[in-house]
Amino acid sequence: QVQLVESGGGTVQSGGSLRLSCAASGYTASRDCMGWFRQAPGKGREGVAVIDRDGNTYYRDSVKGRFTISQDNAKNTLYLQMNSLKPEDTAMYYCAAGPAYSSGGYCVLAEYAMDYWGKGTLVTISS
Repeated sequence: QVQLVESGGGTVQSGGSLRLSCAASGYTASRDCMGWFRQAPGKGREGVAVIDRDGNTYYRDSVKGRFTISQDNAKNTLYLQMNSLKPEDTAMYYCAAGPAYSSGGYCVLAEYAMDYWGKGTLVTISS
């Protein structure tokens, strides 16, 4: 089993910064890929960023240059540093974990590729 617990959400003004954390526990073989997803009211869940055990990262275009995903494997913790926040970043942010793709061993930034999910932490950006 894998358990994921997010923290760090809150309210911040446009242009501000926020750092999210995700504490992970359970079998490491089930979380070769760790990622952040978000869901705004009335919208589907979308991938924000993903990272593999070697530190390779992938981001959705709208957050490139503003968000940084990182991890501390020794502490089993995933992070998402968010800078230059915009109102459209407002959403429930979820930590997720899943296996690497069998062909090539890379991670896929897609909901279907993730098997485990945290309960989420709310991020609200005010203007």
